[in-house]
Amino acid sequence: MKQGSTLFLRMVIYLIGLAVLGICIIIAGVSISGNAGMFLPVLLIAAVAAVPFFYGLYQAVLLLRYIDKNTAFSELSVKAIKNIKYCAFIISVLYAAGMPYIIYVADKDDAPGAVMLGLVFIFAPLITSVFAAVLEKLLQNALDIKSENDLTV
Repeated sequence: MKQGSTLFLRMVIYLIGLAVLGICIIIAGVSISGNAGMFLPVLLIAAVAAVPFFYGLYQAVLLLRYIDKNTAFSELSVKAIKNIKYCAFIISVLYAAGMPYIIYVADKDDAPGAVMLGLVFIFAPLITSVFAAVLEKLLQNALDIKSENDLTV
């Protein structure tokens, strides 16, 4: 049963990665063709944010591999969750840094939903980062208790 659930999660991670890779290819095509216009900085921020996103997906696959090997309660798992936390935070910071330009473009283009969409791109990774921080703390506490129990036996 455990193998099936991790296999499903691994497949979902790969599908998300393929979807984002497709978006990155579209962004590259639009940027190279010169049709981006004033949206080019927004597209570049999205392309730069893809790097920590893919690294975070890689760390999630590693975490699932640790679960499959029954080493979920290890320092390697804590490190993988910590890396996921940092990746999500970096993505949030990148979009927050680009938000003033997104507001400027939305005002020029008269696009009322662009600011709300920009906020979604800021807060979704931020929530993921906070969740990963909580999960990291819980896993570290469980690891400390496990090592403490190993010492007493």
